[in-house]
Amino acid sequence: MSPRNRELLALIPVAILVTGGFTAVFIVESSQIGDLSLIYGGYFLAICVGVHLFIRARLPYADPYLFPLCGLLAAIGLVMLFRIEDGLALKQASIFVAGAGLLVVTILFVRDYQVLERYRYLIATVGILLLLAPRLPGIGSQINGAYLAIDLGPLSFQPAEVAKLCIVVFLASYLREKRELLSVAARRVAGLTVPPLKHFGPLLVVWGASMLMLVYIRDLGSSLMFFAAFLALLYVATSRLSYVLLGAALFFVGAWIMASAVPHVQDRVDIWLHPFAAHGPEGAGQIQQSLFAQADGGLFGQGLAESLLKLPGPFAPHCVQPFPDCGSILPAPHTDEIYALIVSELGVFGGAALVLIYALIGARGFKTAVMASDGFSKLLAAGLTAVFAFQAFVIVGGVVKLIPLTGVTLPFVSFGGSSVISNMVLLALLLMVSNDARRPVAPRDQGGVVPA
Repeated sequence: MSPRNRELLALIPVAILVTGGFTAVFIVESSQIGDLSLIYGGYFLAICVGVHLFIRARLPYADPYLFPLCGLLAAIGLVMLFRIEDGLALKQASIFVAGAGLLVVTILFVRDYQVLERYRYLIATVGILLLLAPRLPGIGSQINGAYLAIDLGPLSFQPAEVAKLCIVVFLASYLREKRELLSVAARRVAGLTVPPLKHFGPLLVVWGASMLMLVYIRDLGSSLMFFAAFLALLYVATSRLSYVLLGAALFFVGAWIMASAVPHVQDRVDIWLHPFAAHGPEGAGQIQQSLFAQADGGLFGQGLAESLLKLPGPFAPHCVQPFPDCGSILPAPHTDEIYALIVSELGVFGGAALVLIYALIGARGFKTAVMASDGFSKLLAAGLTAVFAFQAFVIVGGVVKLIPLTGVTLPFVSFGGSSVISNMVLLALLLMVSNDARRPVAPRDQGGVVPA
């Protein structure tokens, strides 16, 4: 079976998931089945098939599973958001359509992604300015103690989601050029391989930007995500584990210093270490309810729309949580806590299946990096995959109390326009790299093209 047929067949179960999920919610909430779920499923399938046909036409050799897997994540997100509130699902569906359109536009206009390498310093500057934008007076806004978004009239978005693409492009381009110098000119100091400061200096700017976010913007999640991409690319470029250990040590030292100096960061750490303390920091209830919800789900879950998401009417007025929906038992179920809701209603197996989807996307992305023929493509694919996979790890790890809970979104699942849009662009770039990496090579002696 050809790759395009495999991808097309993979989209059908995705549409069935949307239809079945919406139908299950309809049955629980209204005890009846309407044709609206079939309409939603049909629209979703039509959009995905349209994007599929475009990808196969423009990028015929691209990985056939990346888009269906991302579509599957989007389908799960739409079902869970519809379970929370139908208005959220409709907004997310509109954002998904806009993201799909931007994916198409990116593939159409960025015909040769290699051109991005020429503008690496400009792209890096744009990325750093975007990171600082939420602290600008008049447009910056604060969310739960962190400066995450900027408001431009009716438009509001989180610039860190766009900045992550800029940082990855810069790192891939710079490391492609300096990888040999970082490896050959390195020195041994106290048993560790230390890179030359002359060539390593620009990379330290990324570490400094990560720490700056931790202090000035208070965005712990994005700083972790960016620095993980930095270490992953550094290892791929140089194959030196000592660089990764040195970078990780710098990060943890800086994080410890900032946690001691910034109350917001220290509160996050305290909540992580002692979520059930008698006099814990404000916000400890978020992780408490998250853990309770997951425990309530068990292995197989309560079922779609069967878990207790909101307090009963008589108790709702007494809720004192600092969240928009004060009657919600699970704080922010549409963003930070959506994974806890999934485990509560679909069980440990449902949560594990979601993690498996992210793992499959990571595996396909890193396979693309291995198959790429030039250094920039390898590093770009590895960086894009690392930042995507680690974003999922950061939020899932925070919800299950593996690491401190941070404010990033679960890619394609959580409600959020900035995340969906930026990850669609990330997917477009990854598909373009995959198309070049998997393109058959013309044999020199025959002058023809090896069939796919």
